[in-house]
Amino acid sequence: MTRYSNLLSPLDLGFTTLKNRVLMGSMHTGLEETKDWNRVAEFYAERARGEVALMVTGGIGPNLEGSVLPGASMMVTEEDVTNHRVVTQRVQDAGGKIAMQILHAGRYAYGPKCVAPSPVKSPISPFPPTELDEEGIEKQISNIANAAVLAQQAGYDGVEIMGSEGYFLNQFLVTHTNKRTDRWGGSYENRMRLPIEVVRRTREAVGTNFIIIYRLSMIDLVPNGSTYDEVVQLAKEIEKAGATIINTGIGWHEARIPTIATSVPRRAFAWVTKKLMGQVSIPVITSNRINTPDVAEAVLAEGCADMVSLARPMLADPHFVAKAMRDEAGQIAPCIACNQACLDHTFGGKLTSCLVNPRACHETELVVEPAATAKKVAIVGAGPAGLSSAITCAERGHAVTVFERSGEIGGQLNMAKQIPGKEEFWGFVDWYREMMDTHDIDVRLNTEATVEALEGFDEVIVATGVTPRDPDIPGQDGANVLSYIDVLRDKAPIGKSVAVIGAGGIGFDVSEFLVHEGDSPTESLPVWMEEWGVADPESHRGGLAPEGPQPHAAARNVTLLQRKAEKHGKRLGKTTGWIHRAALKMKDVNFVGGVNYERIDETGLHVSFGEARENLQVIEADSIVMCAGQVPERSLADALEAKGMNVHVIGGADVAAELDAKRAIDQGVRLAATL
Repeated sequence: MTRYSNLLSPLDLGFTTLKNRVLMGSMHTGLEETKDWNRVAEFYAERARGEVALMVTGGIGPNLEGSVLPGASMMVTEEDVTNHRVVTQRVQDAGGKIAMQILHAGRYAYGPKCVAPSPVKSPISPFPPTELDEEGIEKQISNIANAAVLAQQAGYDGVEIMGSEGYFLNQFLVTHTNKRTDRWGGSYENRMRLPIEVVRRTREAVGTNFIIIYRLSMIDLVPNGSTYDEVVQLAKEIEKAGATIINTGIGWHEARIPTIATSVPRRAFAWVTKKLMGQVSIPVITSNRINTPDVAEAVLAEGCADMVSLARPMLADPHFVAKAMRDEAGQIAPCIACNQACLDHTFGGKLTSCLVNPRACHETELVVEPAATAKKVAIVGAGPAGLSSAITCAERGHAVTVFERSGEIGGQLNMAKQIPGKEEFWGFVDWYREMMDTHDIDVRLNTEATVEALEGFDEVIVATGVTPRDPDIPGQDGANVLSYIDVLRDKAPIGKSVAVIGAGGIGFDVSEFLVHEGDSPTESLPVWMEEWGVADPESHRGGLAPEGPQPHAAARNVTLLQRKAEKHGKRLGKTTGWIHRAALKMKDVNFVGGVNYERIDETGLHVSFGEARENLQVIEADSIVMCAGQVPERSLADALEAKGMNVHVIGGADVAAELDAKRAIDQGVRLAATL
């Protein structure tokens, strides 16, 4: 008897049955835009082999004006049908089912031809939309229904009609973006006319035995968003119009509340979906921050939904469901919701991947297969670069020994997991520990690797990480000066007023650590909702608390300083940087830029401004924390190279910038795949 009886039970849709309750949610990967349809097919087929019941593609445009950006994939021609058939055939041969998401972006479309119910420009796009007339609206309906017909011809098992996240259909629903006074605007009955008509016409076009998922925004998290009663009213009408399943959408893209970042509590919005259960008779899917089988099982067992949608967890581990079926949940590579290689890549115009799993979206290019000759491989350093390399080497049949001079594996991850909002990193380290055991890797803790100890190995990989950069500030040897390592690893005592030197990723993390006391809001959904101003849409329109965010008082007074005269956190993740800035501003952290660090004494940090070093000031502080960057720790690598040994240097030991775990893990896996 499986411990995941709800998660792994089949779901009868009448004309077809889903083999379990897991949907792989839609993600914009950029794969379809490569036009390499074998590569696209292999990405989805790998997840099908991992036993996902039903997967949804990235958003496919029904026409040019609705496409998310110029050059985005569309379903409009017979050639598109032929290309997509490569994908559907591969997935179905692997035992899976797949639906194509039809995404009309409306005013979110990044191009001058974008259209919308009213000419209200989006805050996340520079292009003002054209207001559609009656003929234009009919064209959009017809194009969406036609895209569904072509998807059916291409072999898809169904389509998902995107009606949430502030995209086109969602824009018709709320008065913030719909200012019309004709039959498509005004009353809610008029404003919901378009999504209902789209579903009705799509069902009419594709017939009965074809899955239609409607992605419904259940909490908009924007001013003048939908009420709970409107959400229920729309859901009932969408069911009548012919939808097979209703999927949950959370928040518009322009919402100023995080919805999927790592600081968002797990299953943070399952309660929203649960409110709809029993209001409609078709299956309902819940979404957002469901990243382990145990969380998914609990959500289903508690009646929050009939299915769960997992998107990014399927990047981290395409065999999530298969491992759950085998009771190997500890071996599932965890989605830590960092967004660094997925959403950040998407919004940066890069191909999606995954920090935890660099093979995601690179299945045909980064191939891990048995080595022609098994070797003895030594890896020095048990941080993410070294551990990822060790796992891949072991998977290929090499005998791996890991040397780690500290008493635990994880490297810098062990400091990251101390940050409120980064609790997922605990599970990341646990997974590495599990994989060391699974692959019988010889891990030698509290062991300093020497040149002599490494001489018997065929390959040596140096992943010795970084050391803090010395900012060379007069007075930095004072008792009131600490490094980020002292604070996060050694738990050194810290005063009530703190100056943090350096506003990169570590400076932000340390500041977050310093302003919190007690339990992290990420570990308490009510506290998190209060801090960000999230309310029940049954009480407050759009799910926004009228009083706004109500953060708890900061544990310390923190000043975050940087040399550059630019916005703090400018180089943080594209999709998470704003969250970090907002979180610190809510705690009244003082951001100071364009400074020169003159000296430190018992009163605090003395700074000046500009090239002329003018306007000398004292930042009064009990403690000064150094987060001034890192330099590679290469002493062992240099010694090995001096002895003429073949050595590979990866991770921070290679490039120290911002402790980039994404780059370090990618380097480790790619190197191991070639040995």
